[in-house]
Amino acid sequence: MNMPNKLTLTRIILAPVFMTFFLAENSYSRIFGCVLYFIAALTDIADGHYARKYGIVTGFGKFMDPLADKILVASALIALVSLHYARAWMVMLIVSREFFVTGLRMLAAYKGRVISPTMLAKAKTVMQMSTITIILLVITLDVLFKEFSSPMAAVLNFNQQLMFDILMAATTFITLYTGVDYMIKYYSLMKSSL
Repeated sequence: MNMPNKLTLTRIILAPVFMTFFLAENSYSRIFGCVLYFIAALTDIADGHYARKYGIVTGFGKFMDPLADKILVASALIALVSLHYARAWMVMLIVSREFFVTGLRMLAAYKGRVISPTMLAKAKTVMQMSTITIILLVITLDVLFKEFSSPMAAVLNFNQQLMFDILMAATTFITLYTGVDYMIKYYSLMKSSL
């Protein structure tokens, strides 16, 4: 169990903990939940950096690292839908794509192959996490400014939902695009299994 794999497992463990705190009807709990998400997202950057720097690449890491990302992203998106910050249909499309690619990876593993994330898929993950981070940051600042009656609240005096929708629409598009890319690249694998 090397350091990148430990960080991957940490991300998986933090996902439901973040969701629990973020969904609680309490300002401090929501702020703490956001902090947990940011920590979990940082483990994704850290494990990738560590693995590249020291050349630690394992079959477990290739499979579990993208799965950990999907668990964290899905948890955050479902929480945002629950609180009406994200559109359910967009999240359903994103999560469906993630299930499809995870299933494809499991099928490949069954056939003795490992599907590594493409550069496009890595960019998709960065976009997903960036979108979620921005939305959570706005929500957290909104909660903080209201809790402590800060004059800084004026900074957030814009159509937040419109911004969230634009970010989510762009994220949904790139997520679906990468799903189609995987489908085309591994069509023969799916066809041989049917």
